Amino acid sequence: MDVKDLIKNGESETIEFKRELNDSVYKTLSAFANTDGGILLLGVGDDGNIYGFSGNLDSLARSIRHNLGINPSIKVEEIDGKKVVIIEVSQSPVPVSFRGRYYRRVGAQTVEMGWEDLQRFFLQKSGATWDSLPSSATLKDLDEETIRKFVHMARNRLPYINENEDVESILDKLGLLEDGEITNAALLLFGKEPQRYYIQAKVRIGRFKDPVTIIDDKEIGGNLFTQVEEVMKVIMGHIGVRYEFEGELRRKEIWDYPLDALREAIINALIHRDYTDPSNVQIKIFDDFIWIWNPGKLPEGISLEDLKKEMHPSRLRNPKIAQVFYYAGLIERWGTGTFKIVRLCRESGLPEPEFKEEAGGFVIILRKDIYTEEYLRKLGLNERQIKAVLYVKEKGKIGNKEYQELFGVSKPTASRELDNLVKKGILKRIGVTGRGTYYVIKESKVS
Repeated sequence: MDVKDLIKNGESETIEFKRELNDSVYKTLSAFANTDGGILLLGVGDDGNIYGFSGNLDSLARSIRHNLGINPSIKVEEIDGKKVVIIEVSQSPVPVSFRGRYYRRVGAQTVEMGWEDLQRFFLQKSGATWDSLPSSATLKDLDEETIRKFVHMARNRLPYINENEDVESILDKLGLLEDGEITNAALLLFGKEPQRYYIQAKVRIGRFKDPVTIIDDKEIGGNLFTQVEEVMKVIMGHIGVRYEFEGELRRKEIWDYPLDALREAIINALIHRDYTDPSNVQIKIFDDFIWIWNPGKLPEGISLEDLKKEMHPSRLRNPKIAQVFYYAGLIERWGTGTFKIVRLCRESGLPEPEFKEEAGGFVIILRKDIYTEEYLRKLGLNERQIKAVLYVKEKGKIGNKEYQELFGVSKPTASRELDNLVKKGILKRIGVTGRGTYYVIKESKVS
């Protein structure tokens, strides 16, 4: 380790400079221990200038041990006749506080943990999950009818549970009791009104004309099984459906979005959300897409790209809740839900769903295919333009030369008709001029 190089590179998430020994030193050491570890250089100013440390090292070590309960590596290096103390802290297996407060590193800053941060932090350190913790609710807060319905739904996957068993026995076999007390999972899954205990356990759903114009706004509470059904009803009331006849009497419903994909996305948000976060699950329904956000980013080790693979690792934030949904037949193998959404959208001829991390949470965007031949004709497009849009939907892009070859038109005609599609907001031009220029479908954006 070269101290001069550390100073030259500046402060970071794992490097901090302190000119002198004061409370901020202990706060930073606590933050390092509670995050990923780090190195504090004592006797170096924020500006990187070396001021030196003249204190007693044994006294420093005792003070750190007394205030924080840790024994970091402490070394001294002399630079230009001044002593720089190198305090190296490893990540701690247990939470480290300073005067009853806990700190963590966010970038190059040391910040005090709030209540929600502390909940997540202690859960992570203990190896427990939030849904497995005992709730302050009691058996009287659970809805027996919902439990009985679940047992009937789960009869194929849980043959060892008798539909006539008492509620406490059923919960015990499901692992939803902790020392005789119901767990958070039991309350959310089967509670009469879980929001009395956890106000954040709701879904906020709105119909939007644009990002700032709300047409309808609802808040869905109740237990998780109720939330899935009620949210589906609200969404179905705001999206379109058409009918195709199969034979003389059979009528097939074709919704703007595959209902199974919507249901899977809703369940995904409820199962994987971070319940220590005070936010609700949020769903925004726009003219041409549905935006679903849940608090809590992807678990460590799973990337956005993994979600579109048929199989990827399953790291459950709320395994008790997920297990009950699996027993009920509402989800299949863990780690396949997002791919199922992708597959269902593909099979329906819709764009692939988008997965992203946003505002400390996870987002699924399902897009509707508004560019049908009927809709494009209403926009006043000619037959070539309609076929060009359908071509781009299938192939992903089109260039001016392709347009000329497909429809047997001149370059000026191709340019004029493609530019018209850009002006109407249907296509977007990529590139400025020349052979590298091509056109793609312009997608709506949510803010």
